Amino acid sequence: MHIPDGYLGPITWIVLWGVMIPLWIIAGKKLKKTLNTRQVPLLAIGAAFSFVIMMFNVPILGGSTGHAVGGTLIAIVLGPWAALIAESVALVIQALFFGDGGITAIGANCFNMGVVLPFVGYAIYKLLTRNAPAQSKRYWIAAGIASYVAINMAALCTAIEFGLQPIMYPANSEGRFPYFMYPLNIAVPAMMIEHLVLFGIIEAIVTVLVVIYLQRTDPALLHLPVEGYIAPKSPTEVPV
Repeated sequence: MHIPDGYLGPITWIVLWGVMIPLWIIAGKKLKKTLNTRQVPLLAIGAAFSFVIMMFNVPILGGSTGHAVGGTLIAIVLGPWAALIAESVALVIQALFFGDGGITAIGANCFNMGVVLPFVGYAIYKLLTRNAPAQSKRYWIAAGIASYVAINMAALCTAIEFGLQPIMYPANSEGRFPYFMYPLNIAVPAMMIEHLVLFGIIEAIVTVLVVIYLQRTDPALLHLPVEGYIAPKSPTEVPV
């Protein structure tokens, strides 16, 4: 799902940088107010977890890649704004040091995987788990559904960004396209088929397994009060 340099025209990647900059500022301010000392290492672990699983890239038709992301899982544990920061950190490091995703496309990649994915996943998870008992299976079922839908929504956004390029930047007199050349009717199926039948399932399995484990061992991380369970004391909030 990483978009390389040269695939998006200036209009697209500049606009998405413009969208992301205020969102990064808002996310930083929100985390400064809400993140406590117990959650700081979890944020780092979440970014590292996402970084690792996103490194297992599988090339797919249409010029991009497919992989699990982990954004919904981070959003479930720490909230969508923390997931935005964690995913963005992972994506920036990948682009700058590993050439995985373009530097000009950082805004687009962070929008798709750091905004669309965790916010959609978190919203679906909260909707499906509303009023559920603490030990209900609905939590891990909802996590699986949410992560599957969210990664496919992120893939769809990526495909649309790709498919708009031939419209915005048509071929020159020699028939060459300056940026991504495949239209929406190719870009969308190319991205979606693989994510619907493979990468979405992998994302859902990973998320479900972690949520089941946390529900049994440390429900406080899922914000589930359980009778007889004493959550570790949360220190005073500190700025990060």
